[in-house]
Amino acid sequence: MPITEFLERNARLYGNESALVELNPSEARDNSATWREYRLIETTEGAPYRRELTWRDFDRRANRIANLLLSRGVPRGTKVAILLMNCLEWLPIYFGILKAGCLAVPMNFRYSSEEIRYCTELADVEIMVFGPEFISRMDPIAGEMKGVHTYFFVGQGSPAYAQDLLTVMSFCSSSAPPVALEDSDPAAIYFSSGTTGFPKAILHDHAALVSSCRTEQNHHGQSRDDVFLCIPPLYHTGAKMHWFGSLLSASRAVLLRGVKPEWILRAVSDEKCTIVWLLVPWAQDLLDALDEGVLNAEDYTLDQLRLMHIGAQPVPPSLVQRWLKRFPHHQYDTNYGLSESIGPGCVHLGVENVHKVGAIGKPGYLWEAAIVDEKGEKVPRGEVGELCVKGPGVMKCYYKNEEATREVLRGDWLFTGDMAKEDEDGFIYLVDRKKDVVISGGENIYPVQIEDHLRSFDKIKDVAVIGLPDARLGEICAAIIEIKEGLTCTEEEIHLFCESLPRYKRPRKIFFDKVPRNPTGKIEKPVLRKKYCKGSLVEAQINS
Repeated sequence: MPITEFLERNARLYGNESALVELNPSEARDNSATWREYRLIETTEGAPYRRELTWRDFDRRANRIANLLLSRGVPRGTKVAILLMNCLEWLPIYFGILKAGCLAVPMNFRYSSEEIRYCTELADVEIMVFGPEFISRMDPIAGEMKGVHTYFFVGQGSPAYAQDLLTVMSFCSSSAPPVALEDSDPAAIYFSSGTTGFPKAILHDHAALVSSCRTEQNHHGQSRDDVFLCIPPLYHTGAKMHWFGSLLSASRAVLLRGVKPEWILRAVSDEKCTIVWLLVPWAQDLLDALDEGVLNAEDYTLDQLRLMHIGAQPVPPSLVQRWLKRFPHHQYDTNYGLSESIGPGCVHLGVENVHKVGAIGKPGYLWEAAIVDEKGEKVPRGEVGELCVKGPGVMKCYYKNEEATREVLRGDWLFTGDMAKEDEDGFIYLVDRKKDVVISGGENIYPVQIEDHLRSFDKIKDVAVIGLPDARLGEICAAIIEIKEGLTCTEEEIHLFCESLPRYKRPRKIFFDKVPRNPTGKIEKPVLRKKYCKGSLVEAQINS
């Protein structure tokens, strides 16, 4: 059963009911107030605060997109890129591409012109759909991207080389296109986060998309009464696959274009949201605003909010404890996943296991997991090894990259590159990324453990730990620390706070700086290594 059939079912059974709401806070149009992940994006002028779409209109728009592609003679299997901010048009375009038998290729809204060019050529994109926020990045490369022959524009002020999508699709039929889809048909190409260089293209089929619907709905029990607040970017598997629970349950979702704590609470209150998925920095900012009295929870209607869950990165237990202290009646959950495993859920904590906060959980619904050594053999419980997962959402391959595919796909198992261990109850704990492990004096040091310790210091807003070259020990740990606004802190205070750690785990160097994160909340450690390792490498060479 292809995923498009869920949309058709919802349109048939619940056509007049609300499917999607877009909220565009007026303050977000001011560059000085835009959320930091949007800093590379021009603001959208004149966008209305609230827009809404029913299931019937959602399906009709998807059909028009599909019929537009078919009317242009676009063959089955054509790759169509989506370069849009979260908006009401995003998901109908995605489903319209699928209904035409084409492959959707969502693209990161932070890509530079060269990254856009690289990814479109890597994925063999032939058609590009983009919005007004990206004109300045598209102008220098439009017409020069190998293979791209058609540009569709969504918004006001279409450039000369692009066609206005909403205008040209309005002449197309809103009836279902005559395209038969199979579970094994390729459906989408997603890109890895690119934290180790240029992204890799990840190929998924319709069966994988459907499996993510079933996994998400099983984990969080979405019903038609739920309202999901979706804030992270839809180009990423995480946001979209959590929304798939709303698709399966035919429940409403709210797309919020911004992450200021006030906007989040206002959206939950005004739209009566019952489920919200946050990234670690957003949850921290919201709690800080409440603790500092900037916001008052009593000013908002929050009683209906039943679940807050976090994913896409290691979650500090201290953060969850703060949240549950502030909101004791909320359920909490976390999901682990990769774009290669069709997003979140291959490992899942479960709302009933809050006593295991700190763990990422057990294998998710329809999934298996194992922790193995360098030879691929299972390690004893309690020992650290590489986490591997197996299930219906594992990618088909890295598109056009057989060597990289062989490195991570071994039989039915996906080797995640994450180091983990399992406790006596079978719960899995992330230790760190395999490539981020610091080897100092022959000891393996896992930066996440040090980061979790430092985040419990009440002056610290965010922290990242990396390895720096050292002539004697090979590497030493350095902590990049972001202090909460309005507070001061010294290196001596940090060193004193770390005295409870084993000596070999204590950071040898402290830097006070912003901690860069990508749009899905992951710390951009390559950026930090590039910034701080150069001087340390020279120092290590001198000392040697």
